[in-house]
Amino acid sequence: MWDNDMVIMLLEGTRDTLYMTLMSTLFGYILGLPMGIVLTITDKEGIRPNAAIYKILDFIVNVIRSIPFLILLILVIPLTKAIVGKSYGSSATVVPLVIAAAPFIARMVESSLKEVDKGVIEAAVSMGAGTFTIIWKVLLAEARTSLLVGVTIALGTILGYSAMAGTVGGGGLGDIAIRYGYHRYETDVMLVTIVILVLLVQIMQGLGMMLSRKLDRRRS
Repeated sequence: MWDNDMVIMLLEGTRDTLYMTLMSTLFGYILGLPMGIVLTITDKEGIRPNAAIYKILDFIVNVIRSIPFLILLILVIPLTKAIVGKSYGSSATVVPLVIAAAPFIARMVESSLKEVDKGVIEAAVSMGAGTFTIIWKVLLAEARTSLLVGVTIALGTILGYSAMAGTVGGGGLGDIAIRYGYHRYETDVMLVTIVILVLLVQIMQGLGMMLSRKLDRRRS
């Protein structure tokens, strides 16, 4: 069973899983980071309170986060086909992964930015700093360590989502685990995919925490 074809298949599955995870995290932050910033600054205690914008965005984020990923995966199949041209495979899985990741990332960004010392923000406002300056040089700069930890958490979560996509032909290690471990009862294959997934998460978390510690030392 453990011939060259099986090894190649596992390597390709690992590659596809990393592709889905990294691409989804990238696009998830392209959407989620601005959402988190807007949620922070339009909150009642933010630098530009706006109840209407906050409530609308807060509602959208809560609704999408409330939908289980497997249901979301099926729900957005028409959109996936329109963007990618098909509803299966690693590239197609990126679409629902981004949709699921963006509001999750937005909440983490909002939480990180709200940890910034209000005294620092008030000092910037008193010196006449504009909204963009406060966002870029105060909020994001002061919260960069927490934001980096958030990236690490997001990578692990999205990696787990990508494995779930294997149930509907999403590709990657999850697909291999379902096809061989579940449908063909080849438990050893499923165990190997689990080990690889755990290793990937540990590596990502280790790198993220190492970078966050380095940033902390630079700040001190």
